Formats: sequence, C-alpha cells, structure tokens
Amino acid sequence: MNTTILYSTFFLTLLMFIGLFFFIRASVKERTEKLTLMAEISEDSLLSQLKTYFAQRAYQVQSINAEDNQVTFQGMVRPSWFLAIFLSILAAVGFFCLSLVITYLSPAFSPWILVITLLSPGAGLYYWKKAGRLEKISLKLEPIPLSEIEEQTCITVIGHRDELSELQQALSLKLVS
Repeated sequence: MNTTILYSTFFLTLLMFIGLFFFIRASVKERTEKLTLMAEISEDSLLSQLKTYFAQRAYQVQSINAEDNQVTFQGMVRPSWFLAIFLSILAAVGFFCLSLVITYLSPAFSPWILVITLLSPGAGLYYWKKAGRLEKISLKLEPIPLSEIEEQTCITVIGHRDELSELQQALSLKLVS
C-alpha cells in the first residue's frame, strides 16, 4: 500500500481521535443559561406550581429571599447509563481505528497496539464521575398587574438549559425575548 495514503489516513484518524477527546470532555460541561419567561397566572399560584414541579423532579428549596422574590432550588443530577455506554463504545471504536492505522504504519507494534482499545471504558468512567453533580436553579418572580382581573408574572430563571426547556414546556411558559 502507498505510504502517502497511510500517513494521510493516520493524520485523519488522529484528527478524529482529537475530536472524540473533546466530545467526551464536552459531555460533562456545565450548560447554565438565563431565561426570562412569562406566565399568565398570579405570582402566588405560579410559585406553588414551581415548588410542586421541582419537588417532582427531586429538587429541594435551598434558599428563599422574600425581599427580592427569589427562590433557589438544588438537586442532584444523575449521570445517564446510556451516555456512559455510548461514550465507551465511541472510545473503543476510536482506539481500534488508531491502533489499526499504527499497525499498518509500523508492523513491529502490531501484537501490542490493539491493547490500547482496553482503555475505552475510561471514557464512560470519566463521564460517570464528572456528570453526577449538584445543580442549582435560581428563580426571580416579578408580578405584572394588567388590571384588577388579569395578572401576569415574569420569571427570570438561571439553570441548566435542558432543565429550563423542560420547565418551559411543563408549565406552558412563554419566552420573553
């Protein structure tokens, strides 16, 4: 086989492996966002709905600041078995591809280079240890009186982006741009 092709394949495999490394690192990255949402109900009824919603999702009230109408919830985020297994499989494929290319480039390494594939469960373990963490969600409620009959509440929420999208869908909140 042409050595130019082997070296270019090695280079592309190395680039793939670097991308895989950053993908595994990004799987545990914290993704905190700040959203402003609008509810068509009063502040008191919204607060009770929020407490019920977060209690169902295993969050607990950490602090309440009555002066600023601010509530902070805290809960444990569990890692996903599926993602841990998926990352391990991706790492195994990446290590296997790298070892095959190295075997073609240098046949002297061929008996031992496939052993690096056994490092692949480390990706799942890395994710498992880093992904389980305490997550905080901070809410600030601001009532907006429209009339004596109607009332809206503006909520400023700081938390994980997936949790914020779930909250928005579950309570039918509108995003304020």
